Amino acid sequence: MILLTITWIIFGLIGLALAAGGGYLVSLGGSPYYLVAGLGFLLTAVLLAMRRPLALSVYGLVILLSLVWAVWEIGFDWWQLGPRGGVIVLLGIWLLLPWVRRPLGPMDAVDQRRGAAAWPVAVPVLVAIVVAGYAMFQDPHDLSGELPDATTKTAATSAVPDGEWHQYGRTPLGQRWSPLDQITPANVAGLKETWRFQTGDVKLKDDVGETTYQVTPIKIGNRLFLCTPHNWAIALDATTGKQIWKYDSNSGMNKDRQHQTCRGVTYYKDSAAAAGSACAERVYLPTSDARLIALDADKGTVCESFADKGMLHLETGMLHKPAGYYYSTSPPVIVAGKIIIGGAVNDNYSTTEQSGVIRAFDVHTGALIWNWDSGNPAKTMPIGPDEHYVTNSPNSWSVFSVDEALGLVYIPLGNQVPDQIGIGRSENVEKYSSSIVALDINTGQDRWVRQTVHHDLWDMDVPAQPALLDLTGADGTTVPALVGATKQGDIYVLDRRTGEPIIPVKEVPAPGGAIEGDFTAKTQPVSDLTFMPRPIEEKDMWGVTMFDQLMCRIDFHKLKYEGRYTPPSLQGTLVYPGNFGTFNWGSVAVDPERQVMFGMPTYLAFTSRLVPRADVPPKGQDEKGSEQGLNRNDGAPYGVYMGPFLGPLKIPCQAPPWGYVAAADLKTGKIAYKRVNGTVQDMTPLPLPFKVGVPGIGGPIITRGGVAFLGAAVDDYLRAYDLKTGRELWRGRLPAGGQATPMTYLDADNRQIVLIVAGGHGSVGTKPGDYVIAYALPK
Repeated sequence: MILLTITWIIFGLIGLALAAGGGYLVSLGGSPYYLVAGLGFLLTAVLLAMRRPLALSVYGLVILLSLVWAVWEIGFDWWQLGPRGGVIVLLGIWLLLPWVRRPLGPMDAVDQRRGAAAWPVAVPVLVAIVVAGYAMFQDPHDLSGELPDATTKTAATSAVPDGEWHQYGRTPLGQRWSPLDQITPANVAGLKETWRFQTGDVKLKDDVGETTYQVTPIKIGNRLFLCTPHNWAIALDATTGKQIWKYDSNSGMNKDRQHQTCRGVTYYKDSAAAAGSACAERVYLPTSDARLIALDADKGTVCESFADKGMLHLETGMLHKPAGYYYSTSPPVIVAGKIIIGGAVNDNYSTTEQSGVIRAFDVHTGALIWNWDSGNPAKTMPIGPDEHYVTNSPNSWSVFSVDEALGLVYIPLGNQVPDQIGIGRSENVEKYSSSIVALDINTGQDRWVRQTVHHDLWDMDVPAQPALLDLTGADGTTVPALVGATKQGDIYVLDRRTGEPIIPVKEVPAPGGAIEGDFTAKTQPVSDLTFMPRPIEEKDMWGVTMFDQLMCRIDFHKLKYEGRYTPPSLQGTLVYPGNFGTFNWGSVAVDPERQVMFGMPTYLAFTSRLVPRADVPPKGQDEKGSEQGLNRNDGAPYGVYMGPFLGPLKIPCQAPPWGYVAAADLKTGKIAYKRVNGTVQDMTPLPLPFKVGVPGIGGPIITRGGVAFLGAAVDDYLRAYDLKTGRELWRGRLPAGGQATPMTYLDADNRQIVLIVAGGHGSVGTKPGDYVIAYALPK
């Protein structure tokens, strides 16, 4: 009897919660299911309290109706069916227990209850279990297909030997493609760790949250060069992993920095210098205190002939210089005797941040050759000592690509702070913000600009290094192409001579309704090759249980959302894809022989809510030094609360999958496959290796051997994939988060090495570390 009493109380409380929440959801225009289910729970509770066997029939009907509703809404998707029906089925099994059913049956001749019949609940529970079992073997999100085989073997496009990796994307073209072919789909399962090195640069207690390890090492000769989050430069023996030298830039700590990271260093060999002379070979290290330091590649000592005793101060020419607001997180490019570099600014801190100017310096002396400022693009001659660059002009924090034959450097441009408020932007900002720009290597003048978002109010800056390759058309002619990946999921395939689309780009109507004083673009560009998700719907809301799913449905309807590019609002706006990006700085890899691309589209909804300046808390209260939480936007009429769209249990409100690996044929513009990627093994308290498709940040590489390598996902693995089909072939467990782009090379024993840095990522919360890990096939 006590168990029955507890049971009807539980059913009653659940019924009250579902009926109240469901009624509120209906008032917002949502599904009536939760209200109906709540009433079903309440009726079941009343009948249980009255000891009526009809309670089981009523609850059996609740199970069946819930099952029909769930399948109608989302089909046979296990990860969506589970939260909808898990609690309901478990409670059904509870009602089948004899000590619950026995008090519900009629009295027999000696006043003993015989127990109510089990079948009214048992049959629905059995049906639900059968449907769940069927759904577990379905894969409704995988898109299967194949890429074409390579038809030609590419000629050498740079001076980079096959066994080396000279720049962030291996060559100035940024392809992330290696001509090595020792490792193939047939043997990649034999990869074993061959050495590991720990840098000693670990995340500290006082570090900013966005302390991340994103470096891709470069390999020249038998040496590896890399940097660390606190801006150490390290040289390693590429065969053994032994340290050759280390240099500490002493860039210090600053709580006002939004990011503490380094994506790579840049190598330069002075062909005019005598062999073996000091600084004939150099490594250039960007730092988080806005310096560019030239180091002797042999010894790790400062090359004092460069700039100011070896150090170029990147804040020179800035009108406002708040410490910690400006730095370089990405390696510069070197071409035609020039080192070309941009810089990152803190998103949404202030309207008086440093300029986003792109500058070219003499690679030997550090003398300024030209400067291109998107706020004043016509003037590229070096500014004078009493002049300043335009405050808060759109910046480029990512990596550039170079076509030396065309004389162009390709710049992925960001937005002007604040990202979510477009009031008062200049004509130049409106033209260049969130675009890919081609600059003349010699003069800095812009040759063309291709904007990927008009009047960006969503922080959809172009985050990725463009990849350059030559595409063969249907008529057999070859076109020099640029492949640009964007946060919103569009892949721009452009003629890199002119910026004109090779794969068509069309303008489509966009939502309106900006705040007073602002506006939205009437149309937005969309490439025919796009990985943008379909618009999110109420049925896409998710949770561990039906209760947090209900809360997510309520929150969904409370937010402003009219599809992609719904403008920010005071009530709160759903931003999907979110500013984390479908693609981010990891970019995509392209194969110049197959003429295909491989990448990792990620799908996470974000929210943004504008806060009038008078309501922004005092500085130091309720704010974050990242893209999550309160962004102050000092000097702007609004601050903004932003972050991922999470439920009460701090898991995404949006149903998985959140991450895929995918590929497309660049000649046809068709997506070949999309495969769910990654597990929740490192996302939950219990190490459950459920493959749901997890988010990630980082980039892929591909090889002539037909294998793609990618870490990036928030479970700690480096994975190998069959490039042709996207099928996972191998994975190696990492001791920390692998949110860095891997690379591959030949060591002194002529073995192909695959290398990744595993150090974690502040934004996605993976395990921090300081590991450099090399894999190879057994000798």
